[in-house]
Amino acid sequence: MRFSTILSAAIAAGPIVASAAGQMGFALGNKKSDGTCKESSDYKADFAALSKETGTKVVRIYAASDCDVAKLILPAAKEAGFQVILGIWPDTDESFKADKGAVVQYAPKYKDQVYAITVGSESMYRGNFTGPELLSKIQDVKSAVGKGFKVGTADSWNKYADGTADAVIQSGSVDILLCNAFSYWQGQVLNNATGSFYDDIFQAFGHIQEKAGGTDKIELWVGETGWPTDGDKYQNAQPGLKEAATFYSQAVCGMVDWGFNVFFFEAFDEEWKPHAVGEDGSVADETSWGAMTADRKAKYTLKC
Repeated sequence: MRFSTILSAAIAAGPIVASAAGQMGFALGNKKSDGTCKESSDYKADFAALSKETGTKVVRIYAASDCDVAKLILPAAKEAGFQVILGIWPDTDESFKADKGAVVQYAPKYKDQVYAITVGSESMYRGNFTGPELLSKIQDVKSAVGKGFKVGTADSWNKYADGTADAVIQSGSVDILLCNAFSYWQGQVLNNATGSFYDDIFQAFGHIQEKAGGTDKIELWVGETGWPTDGDKYQNAQPGLKEAATFYSQAVCGMVDWGFNVFFFEAFDEEWKPHAVGEDGSVADETSWGAMTADRKAKYTLKC
């Protein structure tokens, strides 16, 4: 679907509302290129590169206890003037307990640096939780961390649009929801990628706002989107530097310029990562999704 069609449909449909300018953030890994855990100095270098090349001041991480990330990243964020969305991985009892413990221990000490807390990352998409089951985990965390923190979850756009997350949306317990949408993983050709991305996000945001009872009930972000600069073709989606730069400037910056908040996946290449498997069973490289290389060099213009 063409972008102009999406734009016209979104305006006509309502009730999606955005501010004059959205925020741009980046997903940030907790490992070095060789797969070992990052140290405090690595996060400081990450923040310096992100600030210089993108102007952003917010990142998200996925598992607060893994590699001691909450313990290490929050002091570095304070020094650099960044905020962090801390992630809790609820899919196993062990990871949920460890991540919740790390958040409870460190978030109150760095309250100004914690933008929000997400419980789960595509947990409903993978089928690990129903909406009510995930809601129970979110409410557990919300109770444990106490007042003053925004708590929510991140999941694939279609799990919001198809009603899977309705129990979460309508609970009154979530403050923030992140919606992931990848035109690349839908096998889109580049000239349809922006339109497909917008269509997915507007379906998700529109459904959330309808079920929440208003446009100002829950803070909404694009939780992940991106395009790889190298690797394997996925259906009709071709990786490449030109393709990634085009998607970034048109789809990502377009969404931010239109007033929506977006987390780009991801800040830096992660060379240690294994190959990913798409919905159709195809294997694809997931090491080249960074807006910057592993040594923190921008691959293309990153300021919208």
